[in-house]
Amino acid sequence: MTSKKNILCLLLAPVLAVAQQKQVTADSIVISNDYVKVIANLHSGKVHYRFTSGTQFENTVAYVQDVKNGLLLSTAFVGHHVTTDDINDPLGKAICLNLVHDDAGQPLRLTQYITVYEKQPFILLSAVATARVEGTMVETRNISPLTVLPEAHGKITTPGKSVLLTDYPFDNDNWVDVISRRWGSLPIPMHREEAGIAGTSYELASVYDEYTKNGFAVGSLVHDFWKTGIRYGTGAVNNQIDSFIVYGGAATKDDPSLPDSYGGKDGTHDYVLHGTQIGESVASPLIYVAASPDVRNDLLQFGNTVKKIAGSCSWTKSAPFYWNSFGVEGVLGYEKVMMPADVAKVCDFIHSLNNFNKTTQPVLSIDSYDQGIYSTEVLQSVSRYGKKKGQQMGFYFIPFALWTWKNSINDATLTNTSQLLRDVILLDDNNKYVPYKDGDWGAFPLDPTHPYTRNYIIGQLQKAKAIGAKFIKIDFLSAGALESARRYNPQVRSGIQAYNYGMKMLRHLVDSIMGPDIFITQAISPLFPHQYAHTRFLSTDVYSHLRNDQPGFPHYGSTCASMISAAHFWWTQGTLWPYTNMDVVVMKNFQKNKDLTEQEVKVRLFSMMTLGSILGDGTDYRNKEAAARARQFLNNAAICDFFSRPRAFTPLRFPAGNGQAQQISFYLPGDTILVSAFNFDTAKPFTETFEQAELKWANRAYSLRDLLTGQEVGKIDKGKPSFTINVPVKDAVMIQLVPVENKTSF
Repeated sequence: MTSKKNILCLLLAPVLAVAQQKQVTADSIVISNDYVKVIANLHSGKVHYRFTSGTQFENTVAYVQDVKNGLLLSTAFVGHHVTTDDINDPLGKAICLNLVHDDAGQPLRLTQYITVYEKQPFILLSAVATARVEGTMVETRNISPLTVLPEAHGKITTPGKSVLLTDYPFDNDNWVDVISRRWGSLPIPMHREEAGIAGTSYELASVYDEYTKNGFAVGSLVHDFWKTGIRYGTGAVNNQIDSFIVYGGAATKDDPSLPDSYGGKDGTHDYVLHGTQIGESVASPLIYVAASPDVRNDLLQFGNTVKKIAGSCSWTKSAPFYWNSFGVEGVLGYEKVMMPADVAKVCDFIHSLNNFNKTTQPVLSIDSYDQGIYSTEVLQSVSRYGKKKGQQMGFYFIPFALWTWKNSINDATLTNTSQLLRDVILLDDNNKYVPYKDGDWGAFPLDPTHPYTRNYIIGQLQKAKAIGAKFIKIDFLSAGALESARRYNPQVRSGIQAYNYGMKMLRHLVDSIMGPDIFITQAISPLFPHQYAHTRFLSTDVYSHLRNDQPGFPHYGSTCASMISAAHFWWTQGTLWPYTNMDVVVMKNFQKNKDLTEQEVKVRLFSMMTLGSILGDGTDYRNKEAAARARQFLNNAAICDFFSRPRAFTPLRFPAGNGQAQQISFYLPGDTILVSAFNFDTAKPFTETFEQAELKWANRAYSLRDLLTGQEVGKIDKGKPSFTINVPVKDAVMIQLVPVENKTSF
């Protein structure tokens, strides 16, 4: 495990810890700390993980599916031997339990590595398959360090009477949702009699009680080869999981017979099996497992641990504010709704917003355009005018895919090059082109390891430099992570390995061609690896209408839908990225969609603030009503001050399922506490009670003030343990707690 030198900031408050304990008998070995007890049975080879918070993983196994020799469970071996190592790494002091499953009749041995830290609330798991005969190879595309199977009498139990399982999609494409699923509440075919749920989560899964939040989180920590799948299945018992398989090698094709967010489009979009890892030894993903009385701590700790291992980008300046053309102009720019003729009007209006310009030079981001219409010369002219108004340029491009007509692939060239697409496009096992966005006009994935791809990226970055861009939006990155039967570099054997290769190359080229002070935001992309950008969309494009089922609007891209996913990713701000990106707000209408109400604009803006997003706007400022709203919202001093240093609020009430009548709430701890609450229900008001025991405000009197207007909307008397906020239907509130002795506004 590659680690950085900085010390991990623990999210759980330290307790008075006893020394780490190890007990060995003829039947078992037990390693424990204050948070967990690991019991390895030396007769069966099974392992139990029993957390002091109440979560238990019973009778777990590991496995490897070798390409030649088939599936080998850890329990299939005759011998189970154990050694331990005392280690001291940047995560702390630990005991690593090495559980070796061996059998003279098997072609390989399987070793489980279980690391229990002295003072950490999580454990790390991995599995390594090693050939028994020197010089022979192990090859696999399916290996698991943690598997719970009913036939092995395995099960997971966790405290609570209203338990939810959170299922994460592989990427943020296709408007699929992160969904917290209730046992038996969703109509997904189970092929079983029990009233349970089944599915596959990617890279991360969490389980928790809806009210107490007691639960656990499991996730992958290293993202340089494997796509990690977490297959789950439950029965009728509300807090019991019957099967749970955490494995490297997930590669799933979109399935139009299933709902988009339940297997239809939430997978890896692959047409080819996951690439194989090959060697005398092969290793599984490194897996994080934590369980505590508050799953939010487990998720934050997960984010910090990933950051500890892989690092992350930093940004020392104020967060960028940007105007994005896509909300007005749409794709390609053929209609010329605004650009480039009226760009000066955009620049002039932005320049008139004194608070919007106070902390940063606003960015003019020309998005998703036709290279012939928006040539370097055209964008340079935009840049020159914007610079006079104190603005800087943004640049958009797609590093690992090309949009073109399917019937012209053989003759198509990479943008602004003479290099043929057919030489660099990914192939399936039948030597056919792999589509990324299929259709007569489609997007086709480029091999990130191919020098033609590198040359294409260099050309794009040189154009970005020529127009003086300081902000880059990169899109459709998932194309680079697709599996393929062909790679220019044969040492790159999997989609994520290729994607990691490509992103590392891209970041190096950005730094060398444009300089180190370029802000990079990812749009459509896998969640991991994360460390090459400053922020990432938490959901797909957002059009700012309130709900997906709103008449006259698209059935996707609403504020509610984006919050259903983004609320589950609040922990990524400050861990994976300095900020998040919730896409743009619009003051009146998105492209040709219907007009928004002023209330919808406010709800959308509060949602961006709540999730720690940078401030993006996509408004047509030539419209007087839109301009007036921008002065009200985007030039508000408190709003601009917040967006200059965004911070994600902590969820108090998570979304459940992906129905549109969500009622959710959050708080931001600090010297001045902020709370927000959202009521996406169209019929029922939302009354939320905020408790001092959780928010931890000081024992003093407070004035409750609307952040947008500064007006007092309530009070907290000294010693009062809670306060209540009422949120009307289709509305949201954001309130700051201001000590009455100090009335300085936020």
